[in-house]
Amino acid sequence: MPHTSLVATLAVGFVAAFVFGMLAQRLRAPPLVGYLVAGMLVGPFTPGVVADAQIAGELAEIGVILLMFGVGLHFSVKDLMEVRKVAVPGAIAQISFVTVLGWLFGRWLGWPTLHGIVFGLALSVASTVVVMRALEERRLLETRRGKIAVGWLIVEDLAMVLALVLLPAVAGVFQGEADGAIGGRLTSALLLTLLKVGGFALVMLVVGRRVLPWILERVATTGSRELFTLCVLAVALGVAYFAASLFDVSFALGAFFAGMLLNESELSHQAAADSLPMRDAFAVLFFVSVGMLFNPHILVDQPWLVLATVAIIVAGNLVVVNAVVKLLRLPTAMALTLAVALCQIGEFSFILAALGLAQGMLSQQAHDLILAGALLSILVNPVLFTAVMRWEARQVAASAAPVAEEPRSGPSRDLANHAIVIGYGRVGSALAGVLHERGVPVLVIDDSGEHVQRAHAAGIPAIRGSAASDRVLAEARPDKATIAILAIPQPLEAGEVLSKLRALNPALTLLARAHSDAEVRHLLRHGADGTVMAERELAHSLAEMVLSTPPYSGLAEIEAGTSPAST
Repeated sequence: MPHTSLVATLAVGFVAAFVFGMLAQRLRAPPLVGYLVAGMLVGPFTPGVVADAQIAGELAEIGVILLMFGVGLHFSVKDLMEVRKVAVPGAIAQISFVTVLGWLFGRWLGWPTLHGIVFGLALSVASTVVVMRALEERRLLETRRGKIAVGWLIVEDLAMVLALVLLPAVAGVFQGEADGAIGGRLTSALLLTLLKVGGFALVMLVVGRRVLPWILERVATTGSRELFTLCVLAVALGVAYFAASLFDVSFALGAFFAGMLLNESELSHQAAADSLPMRDAFAVLFFVSVGMLFNPHILVDQPWLVLATVAIIVAGNLVVVNAVVKLLRLPTAMALTLAVALCQIGEFSFILAALGLAQGMLSQQAHDLILAGALLSILVNPVLFTAVMRWEARQVAASAAPVAEEPRSGPSRDLANHAIVIGYGRVGSALAGVLHERGVPVLVIDDSGEHVQRAHAAGIPAIRGSAASDRVLAEARPDKATIAILAIPQPLEAGEVLSKLRALNPALTLLARAHSDAEVRHLLRHGADGTVMAERELAHSLAEMVLSTPPYSGLAEIEAGTSPAST
């Protein structure tokens, strides 16, 4: 049976992304770098297998929709309000400064004004994925600087969403228009675009805010996980298509609004979890398609332009972020941490670059420079972070008085003989609550900020981060703990955590949650002392309830070895 271009593109894209993503992980680089390299290798600018760039681009559009849906699902006005005095002026200053640098660079190369502005915008927005991972690995997410960084990213994301909406209108005015007529046409185009966006926003806030969460809750009552997942994807893609078809606004804005409104539902966590695999898969295809458009020869043919682009991204962002934070009279360590975290670019830059290329607002050369700058800045970022952390450690060591640790939210973590509960979802929260009520010292580990906040509200100390991280486990003090219970449903991650806990404290009792006999064997091989298979325990509990109900209660006594007559 002959294969189709779609199947071939999916197969080649996923296989190449997996291979090079794993290689990047082994080299301690973000998998995103591997996905981009995979795209370059299957693209038209390198020899060997060539995937269908047109189909890859259409699949990437779905990736953009689901990425923006995820941004909306995790959008938090509360997080932004807590740090608005730093994050809002800081993000605006950073975007403005770096955009001007990009425009000046484009002017030096003789690019049109609009090309330079779009180029600068793409260099001004940090990768949320890279920043969050870097902060989490260094246990900084729950500190004040971590919260400022998250708020800063939220402002940048909002600014880029606005840019994605307005740039097509601006491009339509600039293309083929005489200079004298640009001003009036630009004003009219922007007003029309804002009117359309306003109409869409009004419909979503008045109708969507009531309808979308209601639909999600109604589907949840069916008990069908399949229908629930389908509903989440239908909302993301359906609202995006509705926004583009009826209001002529971007897919990205429609998906962002859909996620933002679903975030108000109590089922938003489940919606995020169920859409995550599909979101990750198409996000990978998005990065692969971006890599396919990149001509790696620019690294050899124009190395000085590449280095200048990297300098704008790294040095430009470092200077402006550090300056803004220092002007706001915040500590030097905080200023340097934020500056280093935000001096790289990622997914929004790729979206802007792809839009600019498609709309004629960027040349192929500018597009390639953005991608090269992203790759190199992401690779340089961990080195800069390590340098800042070492500098801070030397400052602490050289200080006559010990420098206090940044205050962290929540109850004290100074525990002994405690139980470590990994995962604070439905199972973990119920388990931790019971233990806490019975007087057992409990410490929770969860990678969701909202789950951590719920634990703190219940009076339970919690650490935000992945339990597979060595730093996170060390902060939970397994050497002083008595028992650890893994309530997470991911057996691969659980196995890795079990091995690390066993190595840290051989005497620690380890219990884990499983869903199949194969998972039980996997967890036991990795050090678990016992496992609980949820489905089996549920079956036994239901059977006991049945056997305690007449006329079956006699069967329970016979099963126990006694008869009704002998009792």
